[in-house]
Amino acid sequence: MGKYKSYDFLKKLYFIRQSATDGELKAANMIKQECENIGVPAWIEEFEVDHPLIKNASVNFYKPDFSPECVGVGMSGNTPIDGLEGDFVYVENEEVANVIDIKDKICLVHSKIIPQKLYKILVEKGAKGIIECCGDVYRNSNDVDLDPYYYRERNYKFGKIPAVCIRLKDAEKILNANPKRAKIINIEDEVKGTSRNVIAEIKGTEHPEEIIAFTAHYDSVPFSKGIYDNATGSTTIMQLLAYYVKNPPKRTLRFIWCGSEEIGLLGSKAYVDAHKEEIKKTYKLNINVDMTGVTIGYDIACVTGPQSLVDNINYYAKEIGFAIKPRMGVYSSDSSPFADVGVPAISFARLSSQGGAQIHSHRDVIDHLNAAPYYKTCDFITSISDKWINSVCFPIPKEIPENMKTELDYYFFRKERP
Repeated sequence: MGKYKSYDFLKKLYFIRQSATDGELKAANMIKQECENIGVPAWIEEFEVDHPLIKNASVNFYKPDFSPECVGVGMSGNTPIDGLEGDFVYVENEEVANVIDIKDKICLVHSKIIPQKLYKILVEKGAKGIIECCGDVYRNSNDVDLDPYYYRERNYKFGKIPAVCIRLKDAEKILNANPKRAKIINIEDEVKGTSRNVIAEIKGTEHPEEIIAFTAHYDSVPFSKGIYDNATGSTTIMQLLAYYVKNPPKRTLRFIWCGSEEIGLLGSKAYVDAHKEEIKKTYKLNINVDMTGVTIGYDIACVTGPQSLVDNINYYAKEIGFAIKPRMGVYSSDSSPFADVGVPAISFARLSSQGGAQIHSHRDVIDHLNAAPYYKTCDFITSISDKWINSVCFPIPKEIPENMKTELDYYFFRKERP
């Protein structure tokens, strides 16, 4: 086999890969087969996820009358067949003045991601129904995906308020019209689906008991072929797999393609939970890749780990002349569950500039990617990983600073940010 070209495999993943769907299963099997084509056996680990099936959804406003297009919000609970009707109110935020009188009312919230603090208040204050919003006020309706951010466990642990989602542009029209009442219908089957992590391993030649985990999620959101987010990360770690087949590492490498990242990092959470004791004893570092290859953009490294690791990346990048911005922080991807159990984690990404390539929509297309920056990022991740993986003594302490532990508590909603 000549030099492996993962950009060719990237083009094959150009389809919708939503959690717990046939598309995600197809991608998992393709990744497994590609590992085996390269020469590394791979296996699949299944896990269960929420997979709500919306059967009927509508919203109607009265005086004046208006019925915008909507979708039901999964895991929000069912309304009666003929709907929930109540006085209509716009809840701008969690400030007391906004929520002082919302009992039995239909509440519009101008986001599809309701902050946990606000959602808890809506439950406690007795809101009857919620209308979420997606998109922006500038684009035409046919350019805005009606894609609700369905409830996560962190929401429905407080209780369920039936919800629908409309476009923000329609919400603006509604608020200008000032209707007095609204009715929503959301009928769904709240079922479980199956998602999958794909895993491959290359044993270390000198320190097989020390493991470095490479991760990337391969699922996409609905409506999106997710070529940038995150087929690129998935094929970047495939490039690394091919490299280490030809260049056997001193330490063991575990490659994990995570499913269902887009609905709450569920693949990496499931993996960490299933391998918790092994991770505590043997895992030294997690290297996550979440989006590469965009033409107009810039490279970053977000380290949930010691400051010395940030300095290490910064020093090496300057030494070889690679433009990257390393920083300490919590990155919203599959690195975070590893850091949360004490494994230093890095997320490498090439982020799009403002006005550039977009993620989480039908606009995530291959037109905005380019093989040159893609391979440049691949080469940097390979070269710096190689230094750590093949070091005489592993240079990265297995520790998570206290400020990062606090940030992880905020990120995973165990603590409320002041």
